[in-house]
Amino acid sequence: MDYTNEPVCIKDIEKIAQRVMPGGAWGYYNSGANDEQTKTDNESAFDSYRLHPRMLRDVSKITTHTTVLGQKVRTPLGIAPCALHKLAHADGEAATSRAAAKHGSIMILSTYSTTSLEKVIAQGDGTTQYWMQLYVYQDRHVSETIVRRAEKAGFKAIVLTVDAPMLGRRLVDARNKFNPPPHLRLENFMDPNVVNGTGYAPDLAKSENETFGATFGANGDQSLSWANGISWLKSITKLPIIVKGVLTAEDTQLAIDHKCAGVIVSNHGGRQLDGALSTIDALPQVVEAANDKIEVYMDGGIRKGSDIFKALALGARAVFVARPVLWGLAYKGEQGAFIALDLLQKELELAMMLTGTTQVSEIDESYVYTPVNRWVRHSRRQPGQPRKLLAKL
Repeated sequence: MDYTNEPVCIKDIEKIAQRVMPGGAWGYYNSGANDEQTKTDNESAFDSYRLHPRMLRDVSKITTHTTVLGQKVRTPLGIAPCALHKLAHADGEAATSRAAAKHGSIMILSTYSTTSLEKVIAQGDGTTQYWMQLYVYQDRHVSETIVRRAEKAGFKAIVLTVDAPMLGRRLVDARNKFNPPPHLRLENFMDPNVVNGTGYAPDLAKSENETFGATFGANGDQSLSWANGISWLKSITKLPIIVKGVLTAEDTQLAIDHKCAGVIVSNHGGRQLDGALSTIDALPQVVEAANDKIEVYMDGGIRKGSDIFKALALGARAVFVARPVLWGLAYKGEQGAFIALDLLQKELELAMMLTGTTQVSEIDESYVYTPVNRWVRHSRRQPGQPRKLLAKL
């Protein structure tokens, strides 16, 4: 159904984006791995959680201010890292950055940005937090260069993506034979003195580093581990390290053991391991294992303010969205990205008011009904012994 007025929810923006984007670009943003079970579950799993509202409370003043890594933010809703924003709009990550600054939370910039990290943070207002997402390559000097540039530019954290030793098999991209348009540049792999200079022109020949960055599937460091990765990263930066791609209590404990600052419960938008738990289903075990020793964030499947509320109630300190922002970019550039964020923000404030909460610190698991025993995990079967029940989720 077509509407003549402005979009009133994220689903409206999604429909507009699908209509205006080229098929290959839409497929790249929207696709998941294999049968897309996990991508679908990321959204649908929220419907299994119900709200427990309280009445006759003073909700005349609502605030979503909170703290992340000890810093105040206006809202627990931030922007997750996603590559190639210029597929959606010519202004790309610069437009997203301006929308983030107006919105007042955190933007995580992808290594595979089509705008240099220095240009992106320059669009901020001085109060917006920027975090730098990182992949680790076989040639770690490439990754180290990005980290040092980010720290110098004023980024506040490094977000290490750990769920992609190899890219997942995305059937839509394979069918479309998708490759980024040749005019798009991976500017974080280019010489910053060139790409940030006044004489920079996008039609420059691609550098060796940029070509290297574009072949992540072949050049990612598949030997990366807790033992050799976190310590190396700590040796090259003083920025807090956040591990993105954690879905289990076991890996949460390892993040604590290695003195990481936080974990993002994420399955890469359902684009890596198909069949993994949805992030909202994985969140409770991560929060329990974290035990307030490490901050827990979440991304994946958030399409409504009530989804944000549910994630906060289950223990997430903040949540991040990617596809809704990209759809907003495709719809109307910077303004569209802000509209997407603002719709979610207003829906969160409404959910808070209707549940009887006035600030983020009041939102806890008492406001959510959770499904019982949806998933069960047993130990490995041993000859002559019964299986041991390890977890009920």
